[in-house]
This record gives sequence, C-alpha cells and structure tokens, in this order.
Amino acid sequence: MRYRFELDGQILPDPYARWCPDGVHEPAAVWEPTYTFQHAPPLLKQNERIIYELHVGTFTPEGTYRAAQQKLGYLHDLGVTVVELMPLTAFPGRWGWGYDGVTLFAPFAGYGTPEELMAFIDEAHRLGIAVLLDLVLNHFGPDGNYLGAYSPVYFTQRHKTPWGDALDYAEPHMRRLVLDAALHWLRVYRFDGLRLDATHEIFDESTPHILAELVARAHTQEGGRPLLYCEDDRNDPFLVTQFGMDGLWADDFHHQVHVLLTGEQDGYYRAYRPDAAELARCIERGWLYEGQLWPLGDRSPRGTSADSLAASNLVYCLQNHDQIGNRATGDRLHVAAGTELFLAASMLLLFLPMTPLLFQGQEWLASAPFLYFSDHAGELGRQITAGRQQEFQHFEAFSVSQSAPDPQQESTFSSSVLDWTELHHGNHARAYQLYRRLLRLRRDDPVLKTGERAQVRAGARGPLLWVTRQNEAGIRVLLVNFTSQPVALDTLVGSDATLLLASSDHSIQSMLPPQMAVLLEVTAVPAALADAGVWADPKVWTGKS
Repeated sequence: MRYRFELDGQILPDPYARWCPDGVHEPAAVWEPTYTFQHAPPLLKQNERIIYELHVGTFTPEGTYRAAQQKLGYLHDLGVTVVELMPLTAFPGRWGWGYDGVTLFAPFAGYGTPEELMAFIDEAHRLGIAVLLDLVLNHFGPDGNYLGAYSPVYFTQRHKTPWGDALDYAEPHMRRLVLDAALHWLRVYRFDGLRLDATHEIFDESTPHILAELVARAHTQEGGRPLLYCEDDRNDPFLVTQFGMDGLWADDFHHQVHVLLTGEQDGYYRAYRPDAAELARCIERGWLYEGQLWPLGDRSPRGTSADSLAASNLVYCLQNHDQIGNRATGDRLHVAAGTELFLAASMLLLFLPMTPLLFQGQEWLASAPFLYFSDHAGELGRQITAGRQQEFQHFEAFSVSQSAPDPQQESTFSSSVLDWTELHHGNHARAYQLYRRLLRLRRDDPVLKTGERAQVRAGARGPLLWVTRQNEAGIRVLLVNFTSQPVALDTLVGSDATLLLASSDHSIQSMLPPQMAVLLEVTAVPAALADAGVWADPKVWTGKS
C-alpha cells in the first residue's frame, strides 16, 4: 500500500517513511520487516578493527546490495573486519554519493530492497565482519526535503552549514526525529554502528548535546554496544572523552602523507609541509595540529592534545571518498604519487596501531577514479555543475589546466565504478598481495596485533621516516624512504635485523632503495633510532610559508 499525507491542502511525503520504492517525491510504501536474521554480530576487539569504506552504487558493476554481498567473502579473505557503507538514506535521482539524503529512515531504492540490505548485513555477520552506516545529521539535501512544509521549527538560521540552514537541535521534534532514525538503523537493520558525517557542523547548545544523547540512547539498545565514530575536523578528543564516541577521523595523517608523497600544497594542503619529521610528529602526537595557528582563514588556533586518546580512537587513512572525490579529476593517491610511494605509505598505514580505513579498490590500485556525481533535475542540477567548476578556483593545479567532469553526466558516475577484472593483473595483483600480507601480519604478529600509542616511537633522518613498535614479544622497525635516492641501512640498523616484509621486490643489502618501505624484526632498538628526533615547536605554525 502506498500513502501520503495532506496538510493544509498540500500532499506531502512522510518524513518518517520506512520505504520509498518510487523515490523521495512519491508516495511511501507501508513496510514491515520480513527478513529473519540468522547470524549474531561479531565481537571485535579495539585493535582488530580494519575499516573498508565502500559506495554501494560503484563498488560493483551492478551497484546493488546483492552484488556487494557477493564480494564480502573477498573482503573477509583480504582481512577486512568492518565495512562502512556510504550514506543510504533515500535521496533523489538515479545515483549520488548519498550525502543529500532527505528521508532518514528509508534506504535508497536504487540499491535494492530493505530485505536485501538486511541480507547483506547478515552475511557480513556470518563472516565476522561488522557493518557501519555513514549517517548525515548535519543537514538535509536540497531536493525532496519536505520537513519545512510540516513546520519551520526543524531548521534554524542561527547557524549555517556549507550546505544550508542547520538542523535545530533545540527543537524537541527534530531531536526525536534524528534519534529515532539513528536507533532505527541500529535496531531494525542491525547495523553494528554509525559513522557520523561532519560533526563539526552539528550545532547544539542544549544539555545534553544531541551527540551525547545519541551515544547514551544507542548504548541502551539490545544486541551489544554499537561502534560510533565521528568525522570531525576540530582535532579535539571531547567527542570520545566526554560524549563516549569510539573514535574520530584524524585527517592530519592523511594530509601530511599526501603532501609528502605528492608535493601538492594547494587549498587546505597549504597548512602542511612535505617533511618526514612533520609526519613523525603527527604519528607520535596522534595528529599534527594541537593548538598551533591554522594558517588558513582567520589563522586561529586549531586543535588540542590527543594524549587522552587510545590508538584505536584515531582513524587513519591514505584516501577516502572525500579526499579522492573532492579532487577535480577524482584521481587516487597512487596516481598522484606513483605506485612505489603509495605502496610504501600503505606499509606505514597498516604498521601503525591506529585504526586504519581503506577506500574501495585501494588495495589493488584500482584504476577507476572516484568522482563527485549527482542526478538532480532542472536548475538545481545546473547549479551543481557550475558550483563544481568554481570549487577548484583555489587549487592552482586545476584552476587553469583542467576542468572537473560534470557531476550531472552519467559518464561521471559510470567511470567511478570499480573494474574487478584488473585485480589479478600486474601491479594490481602485486598491491593486493601486499595488502593481504600486511593485514595478516597485523592480525598475527605478536607485536603488531597489540599495542598502544605509548609503544610507538617515530622520527626522521632527513627524508627517511622510521617508526618502532615494541612490547614484551619483541621489537619491530619500519623504515620508509620517501626519496628517489637509496639510503644506507648499515648506519641505521644492526646486522641482527630480520626482514619481515618489503613494499617492493628490489634487492636490499646495505642500501634501502628509493621509494620503498621495509619492516624489520630487531632484538634491540638501534642506537641511531633511539632518539625520537627533533620537531618544530608545536606552538608554531608548520605549514607552507
């Protein structure tokens, strides 16, 4: 049965609709779940979380839950323990990233039915994989949002987000709507947790804060304690230490690695230097900005100390949907930096005890870009096309020589679909095997499978980065040569070092080849690495001059 509401002469969709099979502008369907779950969710230790972010529409050629379900065995074999689905709340059009959702309870019909989504989650649980949902609680999309027609109180002009008016969390009806939606996904679909988008754009002067209330409510649900992560750019632990979240996106690591590998310093990358010592400090401190002046905008202090956070609270990545898709041509890091540097950086990411996040296809150097795509009609679509071109005026590399693909063209969407046939060929296969071995080492090695930040030391000798991890089971050393020149090894490590893994098959004797990383087992921390190095004063801005 389909239905809509009539209010003051207007025919409106239901903002609480559970299923919108014909789209967000059409009548909703009365829906009750019929799927019977067969498998209990996995119980993962903090250090066992390996997050894999995917977009259902581009993860497979079919772009459906059913097709993605067929790839779960592959992810399990790779070593993934947590799958993060980009937003599923219903949005207009045939394709999109999902961040313009307008019906918070209904999954996007283009990917399949609610029961097919449940089957995906159930199969993931059978394989021991947890599933997170990326949930957007900072704004509604501009097309298909009918909340304002019910009442103006849902939104406020006291605060502005980059996407329009903020949600008014001082309004009880808005609080209930959002809390009900979050708990709906956890309870009905049995998601194991949520990744909350851009929480720095969620404004609430109430007590308790809406995010703290969400945590408290979620922790009372049956089925175990859900994982709750925030994407937040403030470099502030309070979301974990005060609100009870499980972790934060720590993007300083990504930005510092990106600048070091590519030399790019456009846009927000101007706040970072291509300096291995800066990366070492970021690793030891958790993030780079701990109160230094942010060199962009009003040059105000950014961040506080991350000392109160465990390694598992910090989510590190080399790329994610934002960092790829917000580039004009959607090119991945291995394209911008080259294969060898990317694989060396991959060794670093998976050597560290922080929670790693992989983006779909990065483990095999996927050739498909991940572009920004949407399918909005009429004037809104034209505005999005124009806005996309204007967005890159601040990036020297793109403002003159290139134009961004039109997000409204079907080819922009289709070119972002992964090509699974390349997985077993050439450098694609080599990269996949390296990731697989790294994830097994992380799972099985007695040093790498445990450990906290206190057991990590990092430093730099010029362009060479070194990181040590140790516990009662032994000592592991990672050396990364970011240069195009070989580096002498005999001055860094002793003759007792045992090679566990290398990012390439180049011969290693007394020299570490260019653009290469090696993982070593040693009996004692080499004297040359005993000092963690000297960094810039953390009170002083260290970005591009």
